Amino acid sequence: MTQHALTQTIPTYLKTFIAKQDPSLYTQMDHASWRFILKLSEDFFSHHAHQKYLSGLIETGISKERIPLISEMDQCLKKFNWRAVPVTGFIPPAAFMEFLSLGILPIACDMRKLEHLAYTPAPDIVHEAAGHAPILADPEYADYLRSYGEISQKAIFSSQDMEVYQAIRHLSDTKEDPTSTDEMILLAQSNLDQAVAHQTYESEATLLARMGWWTFEYGMVGDLTRPKIYGAGLLSSLGESYHCFDGDVKKIPFSIDCIEKTYDITRPQPQLFVSPDFQSLKEALGELANRMAFRRGGIEGLQKALQAGTVTTCMLDTGVQVSGKLTRFIQDDLGCPCYLQYQGPTQLSYQYSEIPGQDATYHKEGFGTSLARITELQLSQAGLSIGGGRGLLELESGVSIEGKLENSLSQEGHLILLTFADCTVKKGSEILFRPEWGKYDLICGREVVSVFGGAADRTRYLEAVGGFHQESGRMKTNLTEANRELNRLYGKVRQLREAARWDQLASAQLEEVYGELEKKYPDDWLLRIELLELNLQFHLKLPWENVLRKRLNEIAKQTSEKNEMIQRGLRLLEKVGDLNVG
Repeated sequence: MTQHALTQTIPTYLKTFIAKQDPSLYTQMDHASWRFILKLSEDFFSHHAHQKYLSGLIETGISKERIPLISEMDQCLKKFNWRAVPVTGFIPPAAFMEFLSLGILPIACDMRKLEHLAYTPAPDIVHEAAGHAPILADPEYADYLRSYGEISQKAIFSSQDMEVYQAIRHLSDTKEDPTSTDEMILLAQSNLDQAVAHQTYESEATLLARMGWWTFEYGMVGDLTRPKIYGAGLLSSLGESYHCFDGDVKKIPFSIDCIEKTYDITRPQPQLFVSPDFQSLKEALGELANRMAFRRGGIEGLQKALQAGTVTTCMLDTGVQVSGKLTRFIQDDLGCPCYLQYQGPTQLSYQYSEIPGQDATYHKEGFGTSLARITELQLSQAGLSIGGGRGLLELESGVSIEGKLENSLSQEGHLILLTFADCTVKKGSEILFRPEWGKYDLICGREVVSVFGGAADRTRYLEAVGGFHQESGRMKTNLTEANRELNRLYGKVRQLREAARWDQLASAQLEEVYGELEKKYPDDWLLRIELLELNLQFHLKLPWENVLRKRLNEIAKQTSEKNEMIQRGLRLLEKVGDLNVG
């Protein structure tokens, strides 16, 4: 299947998140940053990551030398029954999970800036490609990730969850925007803190997000005393992955109890969960799924939908589904639900397909229905027939429906929908529907067998309400007027390294690069590392090698992050140099 054919199989509402990866927007500094990250990662993760990491890089089309093309990764992932599409930044959690459920890895195509080399709060191609993709080459892990997407797709998100998501997205965008001031970043962080503080309960989506965080983002696997990293958050963070083996980062045996642990995306994690293998992840996921409303249904499911204040679907024992924002449900004398009331756009479906004429535009003001299995015999006894006069249908729940039966719909020999005109619906003295409100559509079904997040027929529901109200942004570039000339120097060094030969002209070009670097860019450390690498690669014995090293040590004093990156880079050069000598 080609990339074009792939997009044809993706629901329309998800296509809006697919971006265009434009390789021309990556700078020479971007490629150098990628190369540095991957070289350090290869060295460190060869000992500290899951055994599939290094081979997985190759198998999923990831090169150390340049930022990968997502289209090429997509073709490589086909071997593992996965695909890849480019996106930009954060996409709504529901959309991300649905991509995973389809076996599609959304890969953010933006590249982190050099100053955020060790870690970036925004999704980027290092996190998605070099973090998530390699372990997909392990079939058990790939199966877990897809199952996670399938189950998460059923999770009930709360309106509070969406407020937190919007705050996280805003903070990420603010931190990555070069025009943002410290005050703007502090305000965005404060907004996130407030959104988190306003959460009054833990939704299904929150619990699943925690499982995702402690597994495919920050998970470790193997022996508790010698665990290996497989989580993308760690695999894409040069800093946190390096320090997560420190004694003050607690290692906890993985279990479903991980959903009780909160996390902070802006800080290193104080504890990590270690699973013995990937099969244990799927077992815990199944245990969590058994607690969710899509499997439990009933009053419990309706209460979760009511509390969430978001679009959910109630599925009845007849296969009929109601999708919308549940605002009320009434119970009969036995405590069973007997009436549902929805507010705003509501869709009626049967087995995940919208019933013709029962879309969210038709029910744009809301929808209410009694719950009861109804037979043709009951209708006849109530004096109701299509085109006939008024009749009275009295249900065991105490709800009465009086009006003219205008239409009915059956599936597999059972009534699933009745439409009344001039209709009054009551429970006791309370009037639930009045004739002046229009036609009354009554769904047939008594037992609530499932309640889940989102609409049953998502494509048609989202078409009616205008989609996710968020589209893919444009891919960003880190090229600025201020760094344009520095990028030219990075490009020159790459050309010299890739030429794999050395002559008088190359020496002159290198002298030019060194001179400009010393004169104009005293604080750039990565290009100085690359110059030292050239010195090793071609045995140049540069006369200014000691000056380079001295300057790097001076730059290292500026921040702890720069110090760590520089020292690790120098140690790696020494290791490579020893190998070359050997």
